[in-house]
Amino acid sequence: MNTRAPTVLVIEDDDDQYELYEETLAPYNLVRTRTGSDALACLRRIQPDVVILDHVLEEGERGLDFLPEFRELLPHVPVIIVSGVLDIEEQLQALQGPRRAHYCLPKPVDLRQLRRTVEEALRECGPSEVVRQFEALERSRRIDAQELLSRSTDRLSRQNRILSRLRGQNQRANISALAREFRVSRRTIMRDLQELIRRGQLPEAVYPEWRRSIEESEAGPPEAGSAGAS
Repeated sequence: MNTRAPTVLVIEDDDDQYELYEETLAPYNLVRTRTGSDALACLRRIQPDVVILDHVLEEGERGLDFLPEFRELLPHVPVIIVSGVLDIEEQLQALQGPRRAHYCLPKPVDLRQLRRTVEEALRECGPSEVVRQFEALERSRRIDAQELLSRSTDRLSRQNRILSRLRGQNQRANISALAREFRVSRRTIMRDLQELIRRGQLPEAVYPEWRRSIEESEAGPPEAGSAGAS
């Protein structure tokens, strides 16, 4: 039986505020960073179940500036924004769009509300939210529902096989060879490598241009002749 306590990544620079979080969220495994930059680096080592993101951070950073990256790297992990400086319009913007936060709580935060919000996020978001989305898709009887599910499954399967193939490699991958092997386009392999590097599962050396757009990368330097082809 899995008894692992859920991991909550807390991005908060105020020591007093964090102490309140430690007391309120004692049942959970808390991991703290003081900046968004450190949090992104931390994601190479941990996979949180919930993210609590303060807006005003150390070194002049703003939490909302990092929200798109968190949502891209952790697409199914609920994000709770906590801030005392956001106006109503900014709060609404944080809660809208494909890279939105799931919740936005004002400071000074009501600790009982925070605890209830974390409990709700763990219960209603994450994998269970994905399942509900697929169920709703099936109920809608979209003619392409099965195709969409199949594409998602194929992508995850392909990425796992690419990860197995390139794990431990510190040289540029042969994108053309991988595209032929998996019978997909070079762009598809580039996107797979980008996602795997963003999640910290592969080193940047396998695809040095991973931060650039696909169009820019295709015009980049030639690939290694044999890397990733065997």
